[in-house]
Amino acid sequence: MSANKVPPVTSIGTPRITAGFDEFGRLDLVAHQEVHGGFAALSSGELVGLADRIELRGRGGAGFPFARKVRAVIDSCRRQDLPPVIVVNATEGEPPSWKDKAILTRGPHLILDGAALAAAALDAEEIVIGIADDGIGQASLAAALAERRMPAPTRIVTVPHRFISGEGGALVRGINGEAHIPPGRKVRSSDNGVDGLPTLLSNAETYSQLAIAARLGPWEYNAVGIPEEPGTVMLTVGGSASAPAVVECPTGTPLMDILTMCGADIGPGILVGGYHGKWMTAEAAETVTISRKGFAAAGATLGAGMIIPIGSKTCPIGEVAQVTQYLAGESAGQCGPCRLGLPDLARAVTLVALGGSGLQNVRAAAGVVKGRGACSHPDGTSRFALSALEVFAADVEAHANGEGCGKPVQGLLPLPYHADQGARKLALDWSRCDGHGLCSAVAPEIIRLDANGFPAFPQTPLPPWLENGARKAVNVCPALALRLTEATR
Repeated sequence: MSANKVPPVTSIGTPRITAGFDEFGRLDLVAHQEVHGGFAALSSGELVGLADRIELRGRGGAGFPFARKVRAVIDSCRRQDLPPVIVVNATEGEPPSWKDKAILTRGPHLILDGAALAAAALDAEEIVIGIADDGIGQASLAAALAERRMPAPTRIVTVPHRFISGEGGALVRGINGEAHIPPGRKVRSSDNGVDGLPTLLSNAETYSQLAIAARLGPWEYNAVGIPEEPGTVMLTVGGSASAPAVVECPTGTPLMDILTMCGADIGPGILVGGYHGKWMTAEAAETVTISRKGFAAAGATLGAGMIIPIGSKTCPIGEVAQVTQYLAGESAGQCGPCRLGLPDLARAVTLVALGGSGLQNVRAAAGVVKGRGACSHPDGTSRFALSALEVFAADVEAHANGEGCGKPVQGLLPLPYHADQGARKLALDWSRCDGHGLCSAVAPEIIRLDANGFPAFPQTPLPPWLENGARKAVNVCPALALRLTEATR
């Protein structure tokens, strides 16, 4: 899946959020009104009641009840005698996720409708829409804003396209002109958010679902999906899928239907819930249905709707090592578990991929960071790595035996750094290398020595945060055998 192109969009059943995409491509205001029609304004009580009746929960990953967020903001406004701010989180900084960008680029007015509903109901001071600075969706959103009047002043704020920039606290800090990292302590945006005002912050798809529900009403909205979690879900299907896509489907849809439609070679496992999610076996996937409840029954999480089958043609342990390195580099660097613990975890996972017998080291490194971070990043990264070791146990054993799985790392788990963006990798001139071992002493997080004393390292692009260590290893090689080259795939 291209790093800068939104994948195709499709649906199972009657589309709601994606209605009109096939006919119009992108819906301008006239097309949007033709497809979706109008809606009536809601009072604050009606807004809470609608969200309650449709069981609307955040679609950014945490799944927090939207009605509870609204109630908290209303209570805070009354207590402090302050107006609220509405924030739409459309940053989508996680590399495998494309659902929000699909709405931004093709149906931006649904996002604006949902934000307008909330702003009018709560008499908001301002609407702020946070998007990534990757350029995807910004022009579409700006054009949509120019076509209509919003009930409150509305502005677009861009944030760095990083994994942690979309965390709620990090987004509020960024809007306030501070560093785009999560706050070091828990701060409720409903009490103290943008400009110190009570802030209703939710995901772009969440506001779009609200806009759909306001038109349909709770009874018709709930006619689709399962009773406990009615409506549709937006999914991003990638990985080994031969037809990767953003898919809208009713809750309760079998996961296998989605994978079959996208032509997925499942292989030994599927990552669900994104890079803070969990791996599940191919066998477990056969019984899972698309819902929070369905994924929880398999010990997994739906998260922000990322479905990534690993397939049978790539090295799963090598893929996991690359992503763990990336997640370590995405740390906010403000607490010990992130700044020190995640690089240790990445190093331990990389050693497993290189044939080391470091399973216990991985578990120990994960245990050190779990539950101790200033945000959820250490816990999510540990969950990702540990579940991979369980699901890919056969591959772990093959690597530990020194034979490896015999498969290249194809990069099916997407990362934001690529060869065309200047990514580099290490290369070795075997005719020069004498096995001095200095490189492994300088950069142990990248290089280890094999049984014969020669350097072994991943043949994959280096994450930017490891490039300095790689350069040091190159510089200390007395035989000039090691070098940094352009990464190619």
